[in-house]
Amino acid sequence: MKGRVIALDQINGRKAAALIEDGVLEDLLIDSGTGLAPGAICRGICDRPLKGQGGMMLRLPDGETGYLRGAKGLKPGEALLVQVATRAEPGKATPVTTRVLFKSRFAIITPDAPGINVSRAIRDEDARERLLEIAHDVMDGAGPGLILRSVAAEASDDEVAEDIAAMLQLSGAVLADAEGRAPELLVDGPDAHLLAWRDWATPEQLEDREGAFEAHGVDEKIRRLLTAKVPLSGGSFAFIEPTRAFVAVDVNTGSDSSPAAGLKANIATARALPRELRTRGLGGQIIVDFAPMPKKDRRQLEQILKAAFRADGIETSLVGWTTLGNFELQRKRERQPLSDVLA
Repeated sequence: MKGRVIALDQINGRKAAALIEDGVLEDLLIDSGTGLAPGAICRGICDRPLKGQGGMMLRLPDGETGYLRGAKGLKPGEALLVQVATRAEPGKATPVTTRVLFKSRFAIITPDAPGINVSRAIRDEDARERLLEIAHDVMDGAGPGLILRSVAAEASDDEVAEDIAAMLQLSGAVLADAEGRAPELLVDGPDAHLLAWRDWATPEQLEDREGAFEAHGVDEKIRRLLTAKVPLSGGSFAFIEPTRAFVAVDVNTGSDSSPAAGLKANIATARALPRELRTRGLGGQIIVDFAPMPKKDRRQLEQILKAAFRADGIETSLVGWTTLGNFELQRKRERQPLSDVLA
C-alpha cells in the first residue's frame, strides 16, 4: 500500500502504534508495562554517592532506583526533580537527568534553558516570524525557555498557542511541587499512542479501530522482526543479534558474486540499519561486521551511514572502524527490546 499510515492498536493488552510508509514498517511503539517510561518526571531522593564514578543513586517512586551522572555537591536525603532519560538495562538502575523537558507535539518547555527558539528545520522566514510572534504572546516574559518543533509550521496559530500554554502550565505545576521528602511520580511517561501523536508527522491515513494491526499486516511484520535475518536488496542479507554486551550485525552478500557485491550489500545495510534497530527496540553498543570491500570505499559508506542516522529520531554516535575492520556505534537506549516486550 502506498502512502503514510499510522495504525493504533493493542498487543497483549498494551497500547501499540505502527508507522507504515509505502508498505514498510518504519517505526513501532509498544508499551512495556513495567518500570518508569523514558520521559517520566519524578521527585527523586538522593540515596548514596558513587564516588569513583561521580554519580548518585536515587530513590524513585514504586521502589525503583535511579542513577544520576555528574552529581557533584549533592548529599544523601536531598530531593531532586529528575526525568527518566533512557530504559534501564536488566539489573541496573534507571538512568535519570536533572535537565527536565516538557515535550508536546508543537512545543518543548526548557526550564533550565531560557529563551525562545524555533526549529532549524523551519527555513521559511515568514513561518519563523509567525511562530515567534505566537510564542512571545503566550510566554509573555515567563522564565522557562521554549523550543518550537518543526511540525508547528504546519499547525494553525490557535493550535500552537494552546500547546505552548498547556506545556507552560504543566511545567509551572511540576516545578512548584519539586520539593518534598519522599519519591513521587509527577508526570508519567508518554504511552505508545501519545508518542505517535507527539512525534510522528500527520499521515495520509490514521487507523485507530480494533484490528488495525491485522488490517495493515503489522502482525506479520512484527513476527519478521523477531527473527535475526534481515533480507536486503540484490539478494543480500544481514543478521541482527543482540547479546548481553552488544548488538552484533553481520552482513552477507548472498548470491551476488560481482566485484561490487560487498559494497552494495553494505550500502543496503547502512540504509536499513536505523529502521531495523528502531523497530526492534535495540540500543547500546552496536558492532557491524560489514561484508568485505576495498578500504577506499569506507568513506562512501560512512557518508551513507551518517545520512541514514541523521534522519533517525534516536541519538546515535558513529564511533568508527576497529582494527579488525568492524564498525562501532553507540545508540541511546530509549526503548525496551521488542523480544522482551513481547516475552
